[in-house]
Amino acid sequence: MADIWEEVRLAKTIGIAGHIHPDGDCVGAGLALYNYLTENYNQDGKKTVDLYLECVPEAFSFLKNADHVLTKAKEEAQYDLFIALDSSSIDRLGESEALFSKAKMTYCVDHHITNTHYAKKDTVDANASSTCEVLSDLFDFEKISLPVAECLYLGIVYDTGVFKHCNTTEKTMQTAGKLLSLGVNASDIIDGTFYQKTYLQNQILGRCLMESILVLDGKIIISSISKKIQDFYEVKPSDLDGVIDQLRVTKGVEVAIFLREEAVQEYKVSMRSNGIVDVSKIAVFFGGGGHVKAAGCTMRGSLYDVINNLTLWIEHQLTNGESK
Repeated sequence: MADIWEEVRLAKTIGIAGHIHPDGDCVGAGLALYNYLTENYNQDGKKTVDLYLECVPEAFSFLKNADHVLTKAKEEAQYDLFIALDSSSIDRLGESEALFSKAKMTYCVDHHITNTHYAKKDTVDANASSTCEVLSDLFDFEKISLPVAECLYLGIVYDTGVFKHCNTTEKTMQTAGKLLSLGVNASDIIDGTFYQKTYLQNQILGRCLMESILVLDGKIIISSISKKIQDFYEVKPSDLDGVIDQLRVTKGVEVAIFLREEAVQEYKVSMRSNGIVDVSKIAVFFGGGGHVKAAGCTMRGSLYDVINNLTLWIEHQLTNGESK
């Protein structure tokens, strides 16, 4: 990554973008890098640094400069350097893909094993818990301010499920500990962004759990939410955070699937595995990506077609111990 800091120093215009439907790691990484660059490489204000995200969930609005995030791409913008974060493939950048493609230099920082290495240069560490953990290694620790540390800590907390997922390593805990030493209030971040839910979010979670089904002798649990129900409750994608993880901890379940209808016969698929099934292979086959135990994609067809296609692949892995 040493050469990217030289690129940053020379660039007059820098763009940053995360993946569509940004989660805690994506938002944390985006704002961590934005704040780190503006604090350490743009003190005189002569550079233009823009951060693009589809949205910033309200729970993350406490992060420094969350109100500076651009939700619409500047069509006329031309960047000397464009950095993609937490995005395994270029199409996951959404509207920012066009800006990324025409930038003079492109870089990607990611931790997904399914990363397609679409940037001119990249730092991809599939052993890291999160993109925020990767950034923590790339930043000069002496230059990490408290606001930057809060962003990084949030991303690590989010992608490790508060340090309980198997991607939590000794190094992850050491990184988190170093961030705590800078003054990060762990309990406020964890409770405020991970556990605390609005009444609406609890209603939706309850409905999704009540309407879930078990298939394949209880090894797969599936829940879905229609566009009609989302519109009725005025649900945002971020309101559904946590549903898939609650499904996953159902006793006896090997794979949890949550389907969110985005349009007629179009579903956003989230999958979580408890160990045997590699859901990243399934997601990649259907045009998505992710990790061995947490992955997603977008699928088209009726709800039953989507479920049948996914369960077929999962059943094959459970039976044969390998991807189809």
